Amino acid sequence: MKKFNSISVPEMQDLLQQGESMVLDCRDMKDYRQGHIENAMHLHEGLKDSLLLKGDKNRTLLIYCYYGHASEHVAETFADFGFK
Repeated sequence: MKKFNSISVPEMQDLLQQGESMVLDCRDMKDYRQGHIENAMHLHEGLKDSLLLKGDKNRTLLIYCYYGHASEHVAETFADFGFK
């Protein structure tokens, strides 16, 4: 059983409009620089480690990548640390 939810693009757009979610882009830096969702942060190892240790576990995280494989792995890691 997954510890996180996979959502559709319209669901993500709704959450983005609410403005309370943290958006994490786990693609490589080159692609992040070429374009990313507004207000998304590039999830490098330093940021990931910092969020896992000190991040707000009650804040909704929206994590994306190219096809969903890397973001699923990252989402599972955050879920293991108690994030929603």
